[in-house]
Amino acid sequence: MKPPIVAGAVLAAALALSPCVYAQSGAAVVGKGPGVAGAAQTVTIAATITAIDAKTRAVTLKGPQGREVTLTAGPEVRNFAQMKVGDAVDVQYVEALTLELKKGGGMKVQKSEAAGAMRAKDGSTPAGAIGRQVTIVANVVALDPATQTVTLKGPQRTVDLKVRDPAQFALVAKGDQVEATYTEAVAIAVSPSKK
Repeated sequence: MKPPIVAGAVLAAALALSPCVYAQSGAAVVGKGPGVAGAAQTVTIAATITAIDAKTRAVTLKGPQGREVTLTAGPEVRNFAQMKVGDAVDVQYVEALTLELKKGGGMKVQKSEAAGAMRAKDGSTPAGAIGRQVTIVANVVALDPATQTVTLKGPQRTVDLKVRDPAQFALVAKGDQVEATYTEAVAIAVSPSKK
């Protein structure tokens, strides 16, 4: 299932609402273990609805820096009629990347993708979430100890990956595989204005 096109529009809006998204509320987590590394970041942006055009389903949002952006809420957006000027909109964006060394290989070199979406029930407060996860399995085809670079050949291209940790680099051998998983999700919730 592909996420609705509104996902790209929401992410673009989040970026447009602030000149520096990371200056908003956010958290980053980085972790590693033998043959495993990962990083995740969550960014939250608060905006306010400043205009609504019911005929075109256009909603204008004003971000914390005073920037405004207009989005079109497609037919997949339920409970559109409940949104009012002055309502608060919270946008939360999460992305994560994990890399895992698979000693000895044996897995099929491939790219797989999964996506999903959730939306509010009819009659409830407008809200929704979308996400996708991409997993790639690649072969380790070369190592350069002088630069601590690992060459990975995936299903569509070959890339060089610099491994900054010498202990992690020492674990990798030609013929091993790396499984990389990238996950991103956007959640949106509308709260009635407190008048």
